[in-house]
Amino acid sequence: MFADFSALTPTQWAIVLVSVGACFGYSAWAILDVWKRNFESPTEKSLWMQICIFIPILGATAYLFLGRKRGSKIS
Repeated sequence: MFADFSALTPTQWAIVLVSVGACFGYSAWAILDVWKRNFESPTEKSLWMQICIFIPILGATAYLFLGRKRGSKIS
């Protein structure tokens, strides 16, 4: 029922850790970018923040292609 993680080699562990770290970093970048931008309404900013938090990879990708253009950088 559960995976036996003790069967993983050090190389496989490294691949898993790098993959998880990359996914975490990508999602964290999207969340921080939402935080640093002004949107037309606070609701829109809150919605993008929630999407990036609760649907990490898909939400960050959607924000990159759709939401980032809608916000302006805070100066």
